Amino acid sequence: MAYLSRLRLTNFRNLTHLDVGLSPGVTVYYGPNAQGKTTLLEAVYLLCIARSFRAENEREVVNFDAAKAGEQALVDGTIEKSGQRLRVIVGYQPTQRVGQDNDGLTYNVRKEIRVNRLRRTAGELIGEVNAVLFSAADIDLVQGSPSGRRRFLDILLSQADPVYLKGLQRYQRVVQQRNQLLRLLKEGRAQVDELAYWDDELVREGAQITWRRYLGMQELTDACVRHHEDLSGVEEKLAIEYRPSVLLAGEVGEVEDNFREALAAAVHRERVRPVTAVGPHRDDFALNIDGADMGTFASRGQARTLALALRLAEAEFLASARGEGPVVLFDDALSEMDSSRRHRLLEKAMRYEQVLITTTDLEQVNDFFGAGANYLYVSNGEVWPSDQDGNVGNSPASGQNGNQDTGQAIDESA
Repeated sequence: MAYLSRLRLTNFRNLTHLDVGLSPGVTVYYGPNAQGKTTLLEAVYLLCIARSFRAENEREVVNFDAAKAGEQALVDGTIEKSGQRLRVIVGYQPTQRVGQDNDGLTYNVRKEIRVNRLRRTAGELIGEVNAVLFSAADIDLVQGSPSGRRRFLDILLSQADPVYLKGLQRYQRVVQQRNQLLRLLKEGRAQVDELAYWDDELVREGAQITWRRYLGMQELTDACVRHHEDLSGVEEKLAIEYRPSVLLAGEVGEVEDNFREALAAAVHRERVRPVTAVGPHRDDFALNIDGADMGTFASRGQARTLALALRLAEAEFLASARGEGPVVLFDDALSEMDSSRRHRLLEKAMRYEQVLITTTDLEQVNDFFGAGANYLYVSNGEVWPSDQDGNVGNSPASGQNGNQDTGQAIDESA
């Protein structure tokens, strides 16, 4: 059992001071757009995954006025997990720099993570509490670029297995170093034999990642097929096809051999365009129904259902791998489906300890949950208690106390 019991935010986007209690079960945050609903889920996701799901640059999460004043942004969460309590704080300290970017920002941020006051890396935080995010953008898992599907796989497997995460981090560093060497070779500032070491590292780390993805995809496919059948209500033959950039084989050693051959065959391409041409960073997977690639042929409704099935399979995979279910987040993910499919989805989600939902349309969920959920109205960065009919209380459930007892997340003397 794992769930978030308290969330404190300071200078996190438009939520300058927020302190709100959370509980197991279903909580619905509703209200107009641009009031802070998605920011609440972003903060919860950050406490689990150590990164935002919507910021391209971490400076974006710091309230602009606070950053100009040099004030920190803090995401501070209390997590109840298997009889123990964890205090997780992710802090962003603005730092001065010269000049500005195209977006007008004139500062960098330094990020620091603490768990029960001890400094931790992002890799050490991931897996403490898992999260699965359903969002309107999930349709890109079916019809978008391969990079989004690789990110989906990497986040899933990193939460499930810290060994995979460490291997992925090593692999990414190898690719960066090898790409730099390839550029130097093209400029005539390095020798070809210098590649041998990085080729060996690339093959060893890359083959392990490819093999782990292959095994993970097999388990994910079984769950995805079941959930898709339940959601779609039609008989369609779904298959997920893993498409690695090197040939799969019966064991990891054979994958390494195939990797080495693919690397040798890519020598000319890498001399012309000095980037590593093969490896897990080029992988993809396809969702096929009755043999047709849904990335090309799916209707919007089909793609939406497939994406939901993938997310449900992700949650099931994590629950099986870690022995406890993830926190399930729905960010405006229920709007483009009929009530029957929405109800089937919510029935599945309710199997997990904590479900947090944002919506602009309260009727989308209260016809299913009734009085069985907690309802909170979000307006202008404040959270107000409400009933299922949208009757809002007289005082907010949050206030100007979000910075109480948070401590300094970034402390030079620590």
